Amino acid sequence: MSARLGPARLTPQAASDLIVKMARDGDRQAFAVLFGFYFPRVKAYLLRGGAQPSAAEEIAQETMLRVWRKANAFDPQTGAASTWIFVIARNLRIDRVRGERATNELEFDPSEEPDAPPTGEMVAIMKQRGDRVREALASLSPEQAEIIRLFYFEERPHSDIARSLGLPLGTVKSRVRLALERLRSTLEDVR
Repeated sequence: MSARLGPARLTPQAASDLIVKMARDGDRQAFAVLFGFYFPRVKAYLLRGGAQPSAAEEIAQETMLRVWRKANAFDPQTGAASTWIFVIARNLRIDRVRGERATNELEFDPSEEPDAPPTGEMVAIMKQRGDRVREALASLSPEQAEIIRLFYFEERPHSDIARSLGLPLGTVKSRVRLALERLRSTLEDVR
């Protein structure tokens, strides 16, 4: 595994552990693994959000630099590492847009104001929801759980999943559909 390309998979717990190592020990190898995994995902997120490629690259780099500098501010008890990282990216993107607007003397758009920090109640609700989702995912068959992980968390297309697992495309699509139906029924009260 190259630190430049990053690991193909990084569990939420492993990502949290890497950030804790960075904060506690200044572990550069942990940062390299985290950077290799999240940098391309953050950049893709920014591109999907309308950022120009050069801006997406700069903001993604700044995001990962902030992750390194602010690792001690991460609390694995209040949320997932990915959520924390993507909130940093989102806020940096908003700051960039604000700066561009101020330069162009455009009016301030309140819809781009960053969200207020979550209250204790919101954090508790988010944790409870996260626990429920993890329980629901654990209730899936191993085949369905693998398909959901590849499709939703790694954002791989059906055809790529079929190729990598050696399954017919129709089987992959069926497993995704069946897994989603099961998750919906299990989580219908979670909003």
